[in-house]
Amino acid sequence: MRRGRWKGYQWWGGGVHWFLLSVELQCLGLQAMAWRPRRGCWQGGSPACQNLMKMTGWRTYRRPDEKSGGHGVGWSPIIPYSFKVPDGWDEVPVSIADLGGTEIDLRFANPKEGRLFVIVAPVRRFADDLDDATIEKIGNPEKVISAFGPEVIGENVEGKVLSSATAEHSGRTYYQFELEPPHVFITATAAGNRLYLFSVTANGLQWKRHYKDLKQIAESFRVV
Repeated sequence: MRRGRWKGYQWWGGGVHWFLLSVELQCLGLQAMAWRPRRGCWQGGSPACQNLMKMTGWRTYRRPDEKSGGHGVGWSPIIPYSFKVPDGWDEVPVSIADLGGTEIDLRFANPKEGRLFVIVAPVRRFADDLDDATIEKIGNPEKVISAFGPEVIGENVEGKVLSSATAEHSGRTYYQFELEPPHVFITATAAGNRLYLFSVTANGLQWKRHYKDLKQIAESFRVV
């Protein structure tokens, strides 16, 4: 179907591929834009770029700057965060009765694939001198998952951590964990005076069928 090669790239030929390439390059600058999940569209961006996102089947959610949420008087606004989800994932209402209570800032779900939520907690719950927090200042990966894993799964995490990793993006460090049981990926970082816990979870069948996508969702989390 593809014909010819040039420096490792395969071309369809003609102006069609150049158009698609230009659209793809344009989409690399979309991190500053927000997708409103209930409307299934981007704020900003060209129609061609929106069409490309539909073709690839993944979309990026960015927390709106104007969204409320402060966790108490005197707290600075929540620094926006973003993550990627496949088509079919949508925002669902947050209840204060949920595990994590009022510190759950956002929930998403797909009935066939899994669910996720974001906890945004004041760092001063855990340390008094971290107004400009980093995850490294809070502790190493072992300390962080032991202290904050129960915030996510509602029980002690001892013996449940299958793997952990550290990643850096734009100068910010992220701790990434896989736990079982329950089946869950957790990405943790800190910014300003807040701790961010991003949880992606699923039941056993969903985990088996959609493991790669669930992991990709978890690893896409960024505080911007």
